[in-house]
Amino acid sequence: MFKKKSGRFVSRLTRSTMAMIMAGGRGSRLGALTAIRAKPATPFGGKFRIIDFPLSNCVNSGIRQVFVLTQYKAHSLIQHVHRGWSYLRGEFGEFIQIIPAQQQIDENWYKGTADSIYQNLDFIREHDPEQILILAGDHIYKMDYGPMIAFHAEHHADITVGVIQVPLREARDFGVMTLDEERRVIRFDEKPTNPQPVPGNPDAAMASMGIYVFNRDFLIETLEADAADPESEHDFGKNIIPDSIRNCRAFAYPFHDVRTSAQSYWRDVGTIDAYYQANLEWIFVHPELNLYDSDWPIWTYQEQLPPAKFILDDPGRTGKAINSMISGGCIVSGASVSQSLLFSSVVVDEGTELLRAVVLPEVYIGKKCRISRAIIDKRCQIPDHTVIGEDPAEDARRFTVTEDGIVLVCPNML
Repeated sequence: MFKKKSGRFVSRLTRSTMAMIMAGGRGSRLGALTAIRAKPATPFGGKFRIIDFPLSNCVNSGIRQVFVLTQYKAHSLIQHVHRGWSYLRGEFGEFIQIIPAQQQIDENWYKGTADSIYQNLDFIREHDPEQILILAGDHIYKMDYGPMIAFHAEHHADITVGVIQVPLREARDFGVMTLDEERRVIRFDEKPTNPQPVPGNPDAAMASMGIYVFNRDFLIETLEADAADPESEHDFGKNIIPDSIRNCRAFAYPFHDVRTSAQSYWRDVGTIDAYYQANLEWIFVHPELNLYDSDWPIWTYQEQLPPAKFILDDPGRTGKAINSMISGGCIVSGASVSQSLLFSSVVVDEGTELLRAVVLPEVYIGKKCRISRAIIDKRCQIPDHTVIGEDPAEDARRFTVTEDGIVLVCPNML
């Protein structure tokens, strides 16, 4: 076992690691937000896409060989990655490449998360990495993968799973793990009805983050065996991880245990309510996710836009924003924006009031509107005098209203 995790040791491991980001998800729980785009391509945080977070984590961790696997409505995702993530140096063996679903093995598209990697094993064999880091492309988080890969090597693991404690009431949406004193995984339940709590903490469960480190040969052998099993659903959570616990050295890496250069922050934005709340966290005075962290920046592609502009200063028609984040290209004209997040190129016209709204790019909001507790999707044109967020019955007649009362407005609903 390695006794010391030196920076050189960790950097050698990250250089010999290939990342494969599974970004083909439909994200059906986000409803109309993912009707025209894959979940990883969904705008987030004012100027980012969800896919930017795992990609930034890879680059910041020193992992410079990255494949992004796409499938569902991938056009905007592919376009975004090509525009914003093509700066790595191919002559040094660095790349971020898109791999669309191509029916490489047979006439089937990806049949599950494990099958998406299996159908692309030739790329792993071609580049011959020592470890493969498998990531979901649809979570918002900061994480230095280096210490996790070092943990994997030190424990001579075949597979290491990133885990995080979640409230017990939310654990039914995750794969839940039970660990021994050495952090070896002794039990795994995929989305259990009665999750097993963490010892000593009956209100929390240890959940899989969908982050896996595999030894190359073990991954290839495991996926080939899974592909040959007609009873398998070809899914990491349902098949690969449970079988690996019984037959190999499977360990868990707790997300919050090691303090590194990356701030420990993780959000699953799988529902409209979770997506809304995670976006609005950024306007807090001291949000959990520090976007102003120069040591661990979140990279993205963004258009060259003029600065945000606030105009009119007459009584009753002052352009202003309070406790809000306003992106480039926005114009707030004689309107009031409070506790809201505006993505790029949003226009809010005279007399309108926004309260706790998340407004995606290229939206026009007309005169004398009142909008609260709402998500306005990209390119919506909101007519003058529109009221959203005050009458639940009327909102439900026209738009999508969640259990928490958040109103989702998309262009086809207007």
